Parts: sequence; C-alpha cells; structure tokens
Amino acid sequence: MRLFQNSALYPSYLTRLNQLAANTQTFAERRRVFLHDRFGASHFLQPVLDRSPEAFFTNGDDEVLQRRWAREQGMGGEPTLEAILLAQIEHHATEVFYNLDPVRYPSAFVAKLPGCVKKALCWRAAPSGNADFTAYAAVLGNAPSILDIWRRRGCRVESFFPAHDPVMDEYGRGERPVDVAFAGGYSRHHRTRARTLEQVAQLADSRNIVFCLDASRLTRLAESTIGQLLPLRRHRRPDAIAAIARPPVFGRALYELIGSAKIVLNGAIDMAGTDRGNMRCFEAMGCGALLVSDAGEYPDGMQEGVTIETYDTPERAVEVISRTLQDWPGSAEIAALGRARIRDIYRKDVQWKQFGDLVGRV
Repeated sequence: MRLFQNSALYPSYLTRLNQLAANTQTFAERRRVFLHDRFGASHFLQPVLDRSPEAFFTNGDDEVLQRRWAREQGMGGEPTLEAILLAQIEHHATEVFYNLDPVRYPSAFVAKLPGCVKKALCWRAAPSGNADFTAYAAVLGNAPSILDIWRRRGCRVESFFPAHDPVMDEYGRGERPVDVAFAGGYSRHHRTRARTLEQVAQLADSRNIVFCLDASRLTRLAESTIGQLLPLRRHRRPDAIAAIARPPVFGRALYELIGSAKIVLNGAIDMAGTDRGNMRCFEAMGCGALLVSDAGEYPDGMQEGVTIETYDTPERAVEVISRTLQDWPGSAEIAALGRARIRDIYRKDVQWKQFGDLVGRV
C-alpha cells in the first residue's frame, strides 16, 4: 500500500518547531525534526514512523515545509499549499490518502486528487460546522457521538483509535516530583473544565501543581500590567490559575512533563458529551502517570478504579486527587497497570493492521 498521511500543526506548536528546526535547510530535514519531536505521534501510522519508502508524510499547512518541497521539485511561481499537496500526492503515486486535516482539505479537495489515489480517508473527532467530508471513503474517529454527526450528514464512518507511541516508554521511569500536571487549553467557553482547573489550582499551597496552558492573545494582554487597566476582565483567568500558569508544552517536552508527574488531570471540553478518550488520556497513561479524568464513556483499557480515576464534579476532582496522593503507593499501582494496558491494547502494529483491514472494507 502506497500510503500518504497528511497532518497539521497546532498554531501554538509552530514556535517550538521553528526553534527545533532552525538549522535545517531541506524538506526532509524539517520533517525529520518534526517526526522526532513526536507531536501527534499517536495518530501517525507505523509505516510513517518507520520511515517506510512506501509511506509519505507531510504537514500540509506548514508553509515553510511545503514550500521547501515545491522549490526542491522545481515548482515555479508561488503555488498554493493545496497545489503543493496535490503535487506531492501525484509525485508519490499515492494509493491511499489518509488526512488528519479534513476541515482544511474537505470534499472539494478530494475531488481534485490524482487518479492514482484509490481511496481517501480522514480523521475527525470534533464537530466542524458545515464542513463537507462526504467525498471521503470514510470518516474515522474514536468518539461515537461525533461519528454519529458525520453519519447523519451522509458520511460513512468507522471507529479508529490513536496508538501508544513506543517513545513514551523512555519517559517516567524515575521520580515524579510533580503532584498534578495539566497541559492543554483554557477557555471560558469550556466551563466545566475551567471550573475544575480553578478548584485544583487551589491545591498549589500544599502540592506541586503544574498547569501548562495555551492562552489566547487577548488573555495574555488582559493579564499584563497594561491589560489590568483595560476593560478585559472577562479574558483574564482566575487568580488561582494565573498564579501557577506556565506556557504550553508539546511533543517530547509534554512527554517529559507527564513523565515527571504523579497525576495528569484531564477534562473533556463541553462539546464532547459523554464520550471520553481524548489524546491526553493516551499520552498520560502511556507515560505512566495516573490519569484523573471526568466521568463518562471510556474506551477499552480505561477503567475507573482499575487503570484510571474519575470525578463527576469539579469539587470531586479535588477530593479524588487528594485521596490518590495520600495513598500514592496504591495509586502508583493503578497507574502502572494503566500504562501496561494502553501499551498492550493500542500497539502501533495493531493500529496499522486495523487501518489496513479498514481500507479493505470501505
């Protein structure tokens, strides 16, 4: 199977990538730096991570990366990112196109794919407005309620899961000085998560709590000295959160944070309904931390009181965290079992076989 996997960069991650890849000159060098940093690696299929000659990977929204490829291949003028991606697919003689960025490249893009492409599939685990994915052979995801949305819109849908990144095994083998870590977005629009973070942040007086938060431009301005004088109060984070907030972390830096934490706090965003099992769950358990997350419907291997701990209200989150830290030897055993389960159930070779089976039936 000649596989082409397209992904995308999280806007806040681009600064880190540009720093890591500052000394690179070629498409291959920048892509190698990105893949080594493991950002999003749970979604990348085994042939991509194994550098198989039959697999091609790119981030179709990385303008630096894509324009390097275009120059190296002699594309004239200033082609659009879409034109470059189409040229890459044709140059690779792709048979199966797997797209992790379908909102940017929806059905209209699929209609332009070269004839060598036999099947196009995409991953989407979030509502996406009026985006049209009906031209894809299937929309993949691990959230049943989200898949139901796409099914009702006329798409074929298939259940598919992230996989354990083997590099995670390198992290979290020593002391864990951080009591509770959270990494992710903070938004007043995600009310339950925001309340949970505010409650847990109040433990910072007696516990080592680390929140690495992706703050908006308005939030950064609102919390600055000048911003305190402006009518931006609704964009400021609660004092308990702002006092301990650190910049966001990604890739191997995220693995390092999780590997140094006893507990990783997780909270689904409001649109998730009762579905659970977002990427942070796989990353937390894969790096050996105890996942403390909100109650809901979890995938195989994530079982309350056995491999993870859950809470049903923001206030309960504090109680669960305090209890698990007080009995850390017992809680560490739960975390270790969780790590083993994730590593066993969601192996990369299993993910790749499931993808191949899926391609065969759509």
